[in-house]
This record gives sequence, C-alpha cells and structure tokens, in this order.
Amino acid sequence: MAVIGKGTANEVLEPLAETVGRRLAEARAIVVCGGLGGVMEAAARGAHGVDGEVIGILPGEDPGEANPHVTHVVATGIGHARNLAVVASADAVIAIGGEWGTLAEMAFARRLGRPVVALRSWQVSGEGTMAGAPGIEVASSAMALAGNSD
Repeated sequence: MAVIGKGTANEVLEPLAETVGRRLAEARAIVVCGGLGGVMEAAARGAHGVDGEVIGILPGEDPGEANPHVTHVVATGIGHARNLAVVASADAVIAIGGEWGTLAEMAFARRLGRPVVALRSWQVSGEGTMAGAPGIEVASSAMALAGNSD
C-alpha cells in the first residue's frame, strides 16, 4: 500500500499519517512511500513502530537521504519521476494532504488502475466519464479507511 502526501507535515497531517502507517503495518501491509520527510516519514514511523516493513523510493541517488524509519531503500536518481514508481509499486494508494507531486501521484495511480483514498487531500472532478473522480474515494479520518467511524 502506498502512502503519499506532503513533504512537510503539520500538526494535523503528521499524526494522521503515523496512524495510517501503523494501521497498515498491523494489517501486515508493506508501506511504500517516497522515503523522505513529512507525511512519508510519519507513515514510515507508524509502520516501523510496530515492526512493519517500509519501502522508501527516493528521488535522489543517495540511500542515506531516506528517513530513519525506512527499512528498504530504493535510490532512483530520477527526481520527480520516482512518483510513478511509488504508486506503481502498490496495490492501492492513500493520499494524505499533498501538493502538486501528490496530485501527480494520484493521477498516475488512477491511470494504472490503482484505487486511491484521499484523506485531507486533493478532491478532483471532471466531466463525462471522469465526473465524480472514478476510483478516488474521500475518507474523513484514518478510522474511516477501515470502514469504522470516529
């Protein structure tokens, strides 16, 4: 499962991402992320904190750039193009917050047929067959990801 989002987290997004990472690891999912800071680091910290596996796909060439919670590092050296590798490496994607890179990852994920859950993230729409942003579900909380409410 890929967790994507803003490279700098705030007091709302960080605990949300950490909870998502932890819950995914508890469900025995491998967490795939961009391997750097912000939402990526918080999700990795949550997963690693319960002995989960985290794959960090870095934009640069230096594996040492990965946050300390990543258990497997892929240093690509391809910059933003690594966004495609992040979402292509997962069965589904959870977007938490985000900026332009997150929006691109969501689009790549949908193009590849991967379902996307948006948690305090982009809400997109279109016309015709794209009306309602098919394949993108909006969640209100980390608990809502599992069908629970909080």
